[in-house]
Amino acid sequence: MSLPETDLLTSHVSKIFRVDDVTAGDPREWIVRYRGQLLGEDSVAAYDQLADAVRGFNLTPLFRKGEDGRQVIFLVQSLAAPRMNTRVYINLILFILTIISMLLTGVEIPPSAVPSDGSFPFSYLLLNILSGWPFALSMMGILFAHEMGHYIACRIYKVPATLPYFLPAPMISPLGTFGAFIAMRGIPKNKRVLFDVGVAGPIAGLIVALPVLFIGLSLSQLGPIQHAPSGMSGFLEGNSIFYLLSKYMVFGQLLPAPVSTGGLSQAVYWVQYFFSGSPIPFGGMDVQLHSVALAGWAGLLVTALNLIPVGTLDGGHVAYGLFGDKARKIFPFAIGALIALSVLPSLLTFSLESFNFSWLLWVFILYWLGNVRTQPLDDITELDPSRRVLGFVMLIVFVLLFTPIPMVAY
Repeated sequence: MSLPETDLLTSHVSKIFRVDDVTAGDPREWIVRYRGQLLGEDSVAAYDQLADAVRGFNLTPLFRKGEDGRQVIFLVQSLAAPRMNTRVYINLILFILTIISMLLTGVEIPPSAVPSDGSFPFSYLLLNILSGWPFALSMMGILFAHEMGHYIACRIYKVPATLPYFLPAPMISPLGTFGAFIAMRGIPKNKRVLFDVGVAGPIAGLIVALPVLFIGLSLSQLGPIQHAPSGMSGFLEGNSIFYLLSKYMVFGQLLPAPVSTGGLSQAVYWVQYFFSGSPIPFGGMDVQLHSVALAGWAGLLVTALNLIPVGTLDGGHVAYGLFGDKARKIFPFAIGALIALSVLPSLLTFSLESFNFSWLLWVFILYWLGNVRTQPLDDITELDPSRRVLGFVMLIVFVLLFTPIPMVAY
């Protein structure tokens, strides 16, 4: 870039920035670097003004915080516009396959339908697939709301993003799906945009999941926890603080209610059961979950997993908005907590069979998703007070929804 062009760029920067020094850089990384301080307090307006001014040069400004306390503006070559998602048929096919998978999952199999040899009654599922619609509609509604929350937020802020991809998992996942996701194809303008995109999904998902849960619990009955029929397996859903309170609100007692606490006080018993899921209280009373209630419970679980405050997860966007670069310090604590949750059931029950392998899988997932973050173009603009309050509310929601033992199979 020639000197006259650099002078022209500097004149644009000087309108919103007190320039202490100017450095030319490697065009492969950045064109020009300015260090100094913004002239006004409205960093959002300052960024928009400079972005408009340098767009004709095919440049994009990056606002950063310098290590010496000064602010830094980089002018970088603008990225090519991302390709639009033209293969929408893939999203549609996955959407339909996920609905079919959830319909199969939602079919209730009476013991009388299980052959004497214990073989899986797949033909029964196919013949009765439409009976699984309450679960499929409930579960799909929660996932669809969550992902569309992200997608609509991206559209509002003009952040390029894909349509939702739904992941079917017939006969593999007890929920019939591995979830759904959208992919941002552009970089959010500032922390506020990144925060709004991050929280939009969990909030939209909970707006659907909460009524689904309470409707499902109202349709459920109390009954004894029994061993699974021959040839079949069963599972008990795990408890979060909110889920325990929800069952208490509907049924007036903490559930599952064991026949005996084994000589332990109620408090000690519940701490042990909450963090280990053991021993399974066979014979005790518990909610015999209606399929709609199962979908509601799964919606809470999915929301909690997405709100883990690390990396590119929704909770990671929230944490980055609240704490900036300090949010990186949460990552090792999150990994350590998941490893501890894997080991804790064995320590509480003195049994290696209680080892929770599911959280070890999440350790690998977090190393993939959680050790990176999305840095906005403007990293100077902080969250406004209302967003900060909402951010801390979402962290509290994460604590209330987090389920130490998601499922206990038997």
